[in-house]
Amino acid sequence: MIFDHPKTHLTVFGFLLLAGPAAASDPGSRLWGTGGVTSIEGSAGGGISPWATLAGYASDEESGGTVALSRANTQDYTLNVQSVAFNWRNRIELSFARQELEMDTLAFALPFGETDLKQDIFGLKARLAGDVIYSPYGQWSLGAQHKRHRVSEIPAAVGAEDDAGTDIYLSGSKLFVAGPFDRNLVINSTLRATRANQGGLLGFGGDGRDRHELVAEASVGLFLRRDWLVGGEYRQKPDNLGLARENDWWDLYVAWIPDRRLTVTAAYVNLGDIAGLESQDGAYLSIEGSF
Repeated sequence: MIFDHPKTHLTVFGFLLLAGPAAASDPGSRLWGTGGVTSIEGSAGGGISPWATLAGYASDEESGGTVALSRANTQDYTLNVQSVAFNWRNRIELSFARQELEMDTLAFALPFGETDLKQDIFGLKARLAGDVIYSPYGQWSLGAQHKRHRVSEIPAAVGAEDDAGTDIYLSGSKLFVAGPFDRNLVINSTLRATRANQGGLLGFGGDGRDRHELVAEASVGLFLRRDWLVGGEYRQKPDNLGLARENDWWDLYVAWIPDRRLTVTAAYVNLGDIAGLESQDGAYLSIEGSF
């Protein structure tokens, strides 16, 4: 199973303890599914890209948030993410994510005795203007993600300049009610300034480039019903390291929202080549609780 891992079993137990109290109360008054899901970097949005929407269902007079567990398996890597996000009055989102990348194949070739990479991500997102449903131009938010490695020699070994860095992004999201096939359609575009290698997991900057680069991200989702959302995402990447070319990411996903307190997302993800290991694609699963 995708969550069949001893550490993950303990984390799932903690997740249920956190999510349990939320089951007794309404997580907020915003409409079903308008908070998106939790990205692998902890902020609200899609799986690999943030949206302009804020976590959970809190409206302008409420507070709330989300807790989430995510896991992605490719041929040579496994990524585990634990995250929490807090939404204050649908104006400010604070988030934290801890990523652990298990290098299932590459670890055997490394001289450091390390078998995984760990990264902490501290996020801040502010809604600048608009509303995802009622504004003609949608909702716009400005966000920052400060990423920091938890002691590793690997980023420097592959040519990265730093083991910490900050991404800045601007996102716009719009939900079209009764769109194609009389179904609700949500679209998102994000412009990100970053110098992160593989999202920061391989450090920041490098021997090929060491400055922030503007990259584009996009998402689209179609509500088949109120509780089923299908769609896809695309995320451009910088290419800073001479060791190995970095490819763009994309995915195809389906999200099930049986209750506003619970969202389950499954996806096929294609991450391209990572650190010289080719064609990394596979399955992604995320479980989110809203409070």
